[in-house]
Amino acid sequence: MDPMDIVGKSKEDASLPKATMTKIIKENVRVARDAQDLLIECCVEFINLISSESNEVCNKENKRTIAPEHVLKELQVLGFGEYGEEVYAAYEQHRYETIQDSQRSVKMNTGAYMTEEEAAAEQQRMFAEARARMNGGVSAPQQLDTQQSSLQS
Repeated sequence: MDPMDIVGKSKEDASLPKATMTKIIKENVRVARDAQDLLIECCVEFINLISSESNEVCNKENKRTIAPEHVLKELQVLGFGEYGEEVYAAYEQHRYETIQDSQRSVKMNTGAYMTEEEAAAEQQRMFAEARARMNGGVSAPQQLDTQQSSLQS
């Protein structure tokens, strides 16, 4: 009988990416394959424990969504309070990076980096370079100059 069947879950129910976990584990120490699998299972169980306990805290507060505060509170209750500062710092770093990524995405989607004319000129320049590569290194500078001057008019 598979140990996962004892708790009523199959290995496909919930897991962490093995490659990522193996990379994290191997950064610190050399570990046998079965020990890696055990560590991954422990991580999954830990996440399940923290999330279910955090969900209970959330429900007691009549909230529907687990917030970072719920997780931090439950870490403290479960005896992992000493990691609170590190966990909160990691959360803040993640939040900062998420905000940075979304700001970059907005800038790229709105074209804030260059005007429409600049983008069109850059596109034409790249087309000219591609044509030159296809024609064996012979470029067509007059065509590019003509197109750029018509864009500026």
